[in-house]
Amino acid sequence: MVRSLWTGATGMIAQQLNVDNIANNLANVNTTGYKSEVMEFKSLLYQTIQTRTTTANGENKPIGAEVGLGVRNSSIKSIFTDGNLLETQGPADFALNGRGFFGIRGADGNTYYTRNGNFVFAIGPEGITLETTDGLPVLNSEGEPIILEDDDIVTSKITVGRNDGMLYYPDDKGVPQSLDIQIGLWQFNNPAGLSKEGDSLFSETSASGEAMNEAENDNLPRTKMIQGYLEGSNVQIADEMVNLIVAQRAYEMNSKVITTSDEMLQQANQLKR
Repeated sequence: MVRSLWTGATGMIAQQLNVDNIANNLANVNTTGYKSEVMEFKSLLYQTIQTRTTTANGENKPIGAEVGLGVRNSSIKSIFTDGNLLETQGPADFALNGRGFFGIRGADGNTYYTRNGNFVFAIGPEGITLETTDGLPVLNSEGEPIILEDDDIVTSKITVGRNDGMLYYPDDKGVPQSLDIQIGLWQFNNPAGLSKEGDSLFSETSASGEAMNEAENDNLPRTKMIQGYLEGSNVQIADEMVNLIVAQRAYEMNSKVITTSDEMLQQANQLKR
C-alpha cells in the first residue's frame, strides 16, 4: 500500500514537468524559428514479487509477478519540422526551408546555430556586418563573420540567392552582381541532440553529431533561403491545449491514487480502537 503513495507522487511530479513543457511551447508560439518540444516518459523501477521460474510448489511458471514503482521523465525532444513562413519584406530577414541552420559567432568566440533568421545589417569599424538582433555576427560558408567592406552599399538593395545563399548587389545597370559572399548553412544528423543555449541558439554535442557544412558536402540536401520572410514557430496551439487537458487529468488521477492510499491506511489504522 505504501508503494502506491510513492508511485502516485512520481506521476504527479512527471505531469508537473509535462505541464511546464507545454507552457513553454505556448509561451513561444510567436517566437521566430522556435521548435515545439515533446515530453517523453519512461517507467521507473519494477519490484519482483515472485519470479516466473517456479511456483511455491516448485512447478514451472510462465509468468512472474512484478509491480511497477512509478514513472519518470526520460527526455524532452524538439520537433524540427518547418514552421509557417511569415512575410516581413525585410532585406535582412531570412526563412529556411529544409534542415539547415544559420551559424552564429557567440560572444565567447564559439559557434552556435539557429533557425531564427531575424538579422540586421549593422555598420561597424570594419564595414557593414550581418548580425543577429543581439549583435552577434552571422557566419559565411567558410565559418567567418559576414562583412561588407564597401560602406557605400545600400543594404536594402542586397538580394540573396534562394538556392545558394549568395549575396548579390545591382550594378549601375541594375543587373545583380555576386559579392562573392555566401551565407553559411549547417546540418546535423540528429538535430534533436543539439544543446539548447537560450536566445534561440543551439550548440553542437556528441549526440547531435558534428556540424556539416552544406557548401562543402554535396551529399546533403540543399536548404532554401527565402529573403523577406521569417520562419514562424511550429507549435500547434490546438495540440498543445489537448496535451494540457490530458496532463491535467493525469495529474488529478495520480493525486487520487495518493488520497485513496491514505484512506486505506486510515481504515487499517482504525481496525483497533
